[in-house]
Amino acid sequence: MPDADAPPAPGAVRHLWWRVRDYASVLRWQAGSPRGSDDYLEPEQPVGPPVVLVPGVWEPWQFLRPVAEMLYAHGVRVYAVPTLGYNRRPVPDTARVLSEFLEEHDLRDVVLVAHSKGGLVGKLAMLEHDPQGRISSMVAVNTPFSGSVYARWIPMRSVRAFVPSDATIVALAAEVEVNHRITSAHAFWDPHIPAGSHLDGAQDVVLQTPGHFRPLADPQLRALLLERLTG
Repeated sequence: MPDADAPPAPGAVRHLWWRVRDYASVLRWQAGSPRGSDDYLEPEQPVGPPVVLVPGVWEPWQFLRPVAEMLYAHGVRVYAVPTLGYNRRPVPDTARVLSEFLEEHDLRDVVLVAHSKGGLVGKLAMLEHDPQGRISSMVAVNTPFSGSVYARWIPMRSVRAFVPSDATIVALAAEVEVNHRITSAHAFWDPHIPAGSHLDGAQDVVLQTPGHFRPLADPQLRALLLERLTG
């Protein structure tokens, strides 16, 4: 479905316009607020379970700032994980870092809100690094659950880990026991994940904002998160 404010041009031109807006949004979010990662922990009237942000590859937590700002304004405690850094390490290593953070802060009934690679990290943490059941569910936005064919063309180990034949991608796809606790929310058009973000057994939500990053501010995603966390 075309974006309401897209220029009246077909095919490649429209896709280029969507890409430009996608990356422009990222730059704006990086500089859009003076809040630090600890400034979302004490809302005036706390409600609902805590949220832990899990960004994608080469993404600091600020990539999820639209989610953090919106949830904090509605009373939700939002945690970033500073030790994730730019999330360049392999998915198994990062899943352990996430688990250690939850234990260190004794967080329970956690809802993960993840973007892209973060959804893979969250699923592996749910499967293998959560013996105490601290994670209740996850909302994953534009996650390459089946990998991305584009990854094979990027000469960076941290990105090539998303080729569809990668051992971690294949192993995670085969594990379905936690899928019913995952919501896969994804754009109808994602330039980074041409095969989409479908996950068998998960709740599937198609967002009407095109791109890989801009869907983090999609109104439907906001409504879904608010209903899940404060409803």
